[in-house]
Amino acid sequence: MTRNNRLLARSLVFICLLFLIFSAGNAGECVRSDFVIAIDAGHTKKNGGATSATGVSEYVFNRTVAESLIQELKKGGFTRSFLIGDSSLNGRAATANRKNASLLLSIHHDSVQPRYLSRWIHGGCTRLYCDKYGGFSIFYSQENGAAEQSILFATLLATEILKEGLRPSLHHAEKIEGENRELVDENRGIYRYDGLAVLKGARMPAILLECGIIVNRQEEQRLNDPAYRMKIVDAIQRAATAYCTTQK
Repeated sequence: MTRNNRLLARSLVFICLLFLIFSAGNAGECVRSDFVIAIDAGHTKKNGGATSATGVSEYVFNRTVAESLIQELKKGGFTRSFLIGDSSLNGRAATANRKNASLLLSIHHDSVQPRYLSRWIHGGCTRLYCDKYGGFSIFYSQENGAAEQSILFATLLATEILKEGLRPSLHHAEKIEGENRELVDENRGIYRYDGLAVLKGARMPAILLECGIIVNRQEEQRLNDPAYRMKIVDAIQRAATAYCTTQK
């Protein structure tokens, strides 16, 4: 990533922050029944993604959050919200496009690079863990069909998650193989990652949320706590409502 591109990305975040300040006193009404939110539970049963410190598939975490989120969104008036079924990454974006979603959120849970993993025994099995890193991360793609609006929603979401007492992880910015992602907002844990297929294939604003790092043993326990998960769900719903009010 060139210096000019980094400056551009940071400028876009700054513009979003100015927009949020301005729109706070000029927000319109959110017609929730007309605002369609597509929720993607990352990975599949067959390809489960990362494995937690206790041996649980990331997909289980993703699906649990996504199902709770859909339920709460519908109770909150976003009645046309829907959960995208298991399919290819391009297929998930295509589903959101076909259903004319207003917003796409892909739910994930995080891991770390192999060099940071250690072994421990849990349930009689050797498992891998890393307690060094913890926290959430948010990704957007500049190749998305509505990149600036994606940054706006990412900023709103990170702000609401921070209000719940969660903190961002900055480990994806480390200049090592497998990481080295462009961190455009250090305070909010927002990264630019153009190659994410589910984001760049979507015509509507789209972001990917890593809810936490499941190879961190303490964080895995928190993410298994329904009350803690509800903090994330509530933050998403507030951010979606705030974003909805910015749309004419």
